[in-house]
Formats: sequence, structure tokens, C-alpha cells
Amino acid sequence: MAADARGALVYLGFADHEPRLRILERLAREGGLTDDPAAFAQVESQLDAYFRRIRTTFDLPLAPRGTPFQLRVWKELLRIPHGGTRTYGDLARRLGDPLLTRAVGAANGANPISIIIPCHRVVGADGSLTGYAGGLHHKRALLDHEGV
Repeated sequence: MAADARGALVYLGFADHEPRLRILERLAREGGLTDDPAAFAQVESQLDAYFRRIRTTFDLPLAPRGTPFQLRVWKELLRIPHGGTRTYGDLARRLGDPLLTRAVGAANGANPISIIIPCHRVVGADGSLTGYAGGLHHKRALLDHEGV
């Protein structure tokens, strides 16, 4: 987990996600992060409530770092409700161009704030579970948790 100096979440990944350390090292090199435990208290509290099925949405300051297109995709991901899914094509159409399906998939895979920005709610055109940077086992577990 990483937050910026304002306390906005920059990164949230899985402990067993192999690239996690490289991502955190890159973010540290870019600067502007805090190591203040208070910055993480709200994130931890809301995640705990989510996993205890008390909370279905998050109300956290977010500051994902990405390209303008990635930021648009991640903003659209935040519109997918708990218990729902969308296809990559659905997202591309919502962004105004159905030909962007692959680019949407790439942006989805680059999401730096797992769970909170719910890229796990994106499925293949046939409803199948496809790619998830944190591992398909995590994607399946999150969707099961949400009743999908």
C-alpha cells in the first residue's frame, strides 16, 4: 500500500503479487509518498469492513498515477457496482469507442489500486474470467465475495 503526502491512496496490491515490490520501488523513486501510518488507517478500516460484508463501497481519497486514458478507464471502473460486472467491450463503448477494447484491457491490467478501483469486476465478452494482474484466483475470490 502507498499513499501520497496528502494521504490519498496511490497503490494497493496483493501481498503475493510478484511485481508489487518493483511497483513500490518505482513509486518511491517518483517521490511524494508518505510513510505516516495514519494515512493508511482509513484504508485498512474500510477494507476490513468490505471483507466483513459491512461495506460495499469505498469512500477514500485516491490518486492513481497513470496516463490520461488509463485515468479515464479507472474512473469508469469506479462506476461498476458491487455485485456487478462489465465486459471490456462495455467499458470501451462507455468511453465512446468500441474499438478500444484491447486498450481498455491494458489499462485495466495497469490499475494500481486493486479492490478499491474494481478492475476485478471486468470479465470477457462471454462472461469468462480473463486476466487479472493480481492473479485469477484473487479475481474469482473477490467476485465470489461480492456474490457474482
